[in-house]
Amino acid sequence: MAIQRVKSKWAKTKVLLLSEPLRERIPVTKRWSAAALSAMLEEHSMVYVKPDQGTFGLGVVRVEKLPDNVYAYQSGTVQQRFGSFEEMAVSLASRIGSRPYLIQQGIHLLTHNGQRFDIRVMVQHNPRRIWETTGIIGRLGHPDKIVTNYHSGGIPMAVDKLMASHLTKEQVDSYKMWLADIGTSIARQLQTRYPRLKEIGIDIAVDESFRPWILEVNTLPDPYIFRKLNDKSMFRRIRRYCRAYRRRVK
Repeated sequence: MAIQRVKSKWAKTKVLLLSEPLRERIPVTKRWSAAALSAMLEEHSMVYVKPDQGTFGLGVVRVEKLPDNVYAYQSGTVQQRFGSFEEMAVSLASRIGSRPYLIQQGIHLLTHNGQRFDIRVMVQHNPRRIWETTGIIGRLGHPDKIVTNYHSGGIPMAVDKLMASHLTKEQVDSYKMWLADIGTSIARQLQTRYPRLKEIGIDIAVDESFRPWILEVNTLPDPYIFRKLNDKSMFRRIRRYCRAYRRRVK
């Protein structure tokens, strides 16, 4: 039986919101409209506008309300500024077109040497058909870009290294265990709606108070990012599990 894939970020978010413990870890997320954008900027000052379907961080835009009623958005490395919300919203709507987009509360990420990073958590069905967190890796964002994806210039790094200036080794170990538990909880919740899932990759933002936030869940996660680590044991286990449920990984 084929592995189930779910492309819509909104569909997955709605399933996760049905779980009370997970709901508090999901940034406020709305379907795109100019009115929703205005309301969210009033509340959060910074949001991300992202395509409902898509990978590698393509099409993601960071939108901010700055002092003196200046509005700005950035896509890729280019930032544009506007003197009013209406001017900015018209420009952004033109960029989005008719494609379905979401607006998500912006999270101010922890940094490593001044650069923002987030965390990818890989969760798989193990050979006993039990959900298991098999990989946790950090993604250090390119200093000029708004996303941390490897395909957009992000650098895969061990979480221990990225968190070393924030937490002790014992605290980092405990934090990774916490993330592993969150990962399997997400997988079990999604499986209530999508029973043929075998693997997920979860993008986790960690804010300045170390609170983890579920940014999005990918049902076709890239296993090869884990091969970038010096320690290949995570990748070997991920590959072994992929092969057990018949996903081809070299």
